[in-house]
Amino acid sequence: MTNFNGTILEKEEQMSFQNRGYAYGDALFETIKVSGGKILFWEDHYFRLMSSMRIMRMEIPMRFTMEYLEDEIRKTLENSGLNTVTSRVKLMVHRNEGGLYTPNVNDVSFVISASKLNEDFYLIKDEFYEVDLYKDFYVSPSLLSTLKTNNKAINVIGSIYAKENGLNNCFLLNTNKKIVEALNGNVFLVKGNIIKTPPLSEGCLKGIMRTQILNLIKDLPELELVEESISPFELQKADELFITNVIAGIQPISKYRKKIFNSAVAKSLVQKLNVKIRLN
Repeated sequence: MTNFNGTILEKEEQMSFQNRGYAYGDALFETIKVSGGKILFWEDHYFRLMSSMRIMRMEIPMRFTMEYLEDEIRKTLENSGLNTVTSRVKLMVHRNEGGLYTPNVNDVSFVISASKLNEDFYLIKDEFYEVDLYKDFYVSPSLLSTLKTNNKAINVIGSIYAKENGLNNCFLLNTNKKIVEALNGNVFLVKGNIIKTPPLSEGCLKGIMRTQILNLIKDLPELELVEESISPFELQKADELFITNVIAGIQPISKYRKKIFNSAVAKSLVQKLNVKIRLN
């Protein structure tokens, strides 16, 4: 089932070739985890979407309240038979078709789809996870790079590179040759009691799970949070590296080049994250 502008479609409709999301990448999306009927971090998703729409100069409809879009997500889940299971929801907003690079209108439409996930809460699996750098293309350290648009060419090509080289993931670099993020999430580095992550000014995605982890760390007096640039040379000196996104939660990295890492801090943060979700 797909929800298009509030109407449930029982079969996939053929998309117009003039759809601006398809033709020009003129679209934004949120990937959302729903666990036990609870839409996780919904407020953060909503405000990120609204902020991104403003930056993209999309017209935000009056009906696009947090309550309206939440109801549409729940309607999609119910009609898909997923309202009682853990699910991945994709909420996409695209500018309505018309025009070339310059759109004829700034009005938008939305599409909501959902699929089943297996795990209710966040887990850390003791599986080998190897990463390396992807250096064929670079991320621009700009505000547009922090948005979750469907302009994901570097992520697609980087993922193919990772698969061809037997890697689980890759780190992306910006044009200043600093670590920005992983192919599918934000990056954190642990050295002693210091946890570092690149600031948004480096061009990393303004990740929803990134925000949750930042807030968790700020409440832990035994850890010091630092948002600053990370050089590739720092990676092999770290005690831990991990990747965050709203579907996996926290993914510890086992190996980067010749360095093997532990995952003690990552495991501790996952426990605290799950407690926070239950309490909320």
